Amino acid sequence: MRKPDYQDIINEYKEQVRVLKEQISELEDACKSKDAALKRSLQKLEHTTKDLDQANQEINDKKAVEKKS
Repeated sequence: MRKPDYQDIINEYKEQVRVLKEQISELEDACKSKDAALKRSLQKLEHTTKDLDQANQEINDKKAVEKKS
């Protein structure tokens, strides 16, 4: 192979590395966004579960008071 052929191959590999780095960056950004969305969803679920537990406790307390009456 001639020297220009090697240079073409090297340039092609450099371009492929650049493209792959861009793709990695995009995937990392998407992953961070997904992680943030999952965290928000988990927090909502935790709050909803807490509210449900409180509501069930109130219902049970009212039932207990009614039985005593």
